[in-house]
Amino acid sequence: MAVAADDVAGLRLDEDWLRQKLRLALEIESRDGVDDLGGGVWRLGDSRRSPVLLARDIVRLWREPALLDRVRVAGGDIRVITPKPRETRGTPFGAGVEWLALEDRFAFYGGGISFIGAPGERDPMQAVDPTMPVHGPFSAAFKFVMLPDWPHGPIRCTDGQAAVFKSLWSFKGEPMTAERIMQRAGLESDKLIDLFKIKARDKHNADAAGPKYAYDKLVTRNKREGLYWISCPDAHAETKEIQYASE
Repeated sequence: MAVAADDVAGLRLDEDWLRQKLRLALEIESRDGVDDLGGGVWRLGDSRRSPVLLARDIVRLWREPALLDRVRVAGGDIRVITPKPRETRGTPFGAGVEWLALEDRFAFYGGGISFIGAPGERDPMQAVDPTMPVHGPFSAAFKFVMLPDWPHGPIRCTDGQAAVFKSLWSFKGEPMTAERIMQRAGLESDKLIDLFKIKARDKHNADAAGPKYAYDKLVTRNKREGLYWISCPDAHAETKEIQYASE
């Protein structure tokens, strides 16, 4: 989010909110509390038997590797979450430590944070439940959409509809023309709505109406300029949960 230079000094993320949302994203058991290890490092708990550390700065962990030894457990890697430093390339830690760059491995959408698996990585939970939201309200393959106010469960999308949602999501909220969106989706039509139109015979069919409902709910349109982008229906409510103060 763009912030005016004069306002930067008056902003600070509610870090407790961030820690709790990261715990939910990594499915850390609620009975595990957050341990403050000092100096901007926290142990969020265990995710699938792996200790999870959150640090404001990766340099702190490089300078004090003993912090990793304090939480290390037999038979489990340590997962470290930090903002991505400018100069780091490849794997910044040795064997037994998995680094999760905050900007690359987590996504913020509509009141929550979701974990993004590494390229080619298949989350075991997704194998059990392919409808599980991964990209905001969308499943890993964008074939399903979960909306709390849709009463008929997961919305199943066709391959074309999923491609449109995936393309829109890839632009990260930046308004785009239909031509660019459809080009990235690999579709020939130049109208997004063509993929979501409901035939007269299906107007009372929830399976057919679901994708159109999701499109209307999630896609913001600027008809005058011909631009489209994924909207965040809970964004205004979310501002109530985020508190800012001077650093």
